[in-house]
Amino acid sequence: QVQLVESGGGLVQAGGSLRLSCAASGRTLTSYIMGWFRQAPGKEREFVAALSRSGGSTYYADSVKGRFTISRGNAKNTGYLQMNSLKPEDTAVYYCAADLNGPFTVVVVTTDYQYDHWGQGTQVTVSS
Repeated sequence: QVQLVESGGGLVQAGGSLRLSCAASGRTLTSYIMGWFRQAPGKEREFVAALSRSGGSTYYADSVKGRFTISRGNAKNTGYLQMNSLKPEDTAVYYCAADLNGPFTVVVVTTDYQYDHWGQGTQVTVSS
């Protein structure tokens, strides 16, 4: 089975940067869509970014496009979300996820229940 663990969250001032990591353990993932979602208190979980199996395609939520960058290490056991120009509205618990079966389409990668494995989340807090 697959386990995902996020790290790198913390407190940062508006305009600052953070890099989140998603480490995979257990069964090695060789072909999967990597996604990042976030959930603020009292809000529903929302899509942030996704990376295709080959790493050749990305998709970002409009709210983070141009500020966040999703990537995956060469070993394919670690994913990353580089977060720049952070805003207070980015404050949330961030989750990484892996989709083993779905195609890389907007409908699939932006829908949380399409993903097969999830991390425990890491808190990101952006102050004014």
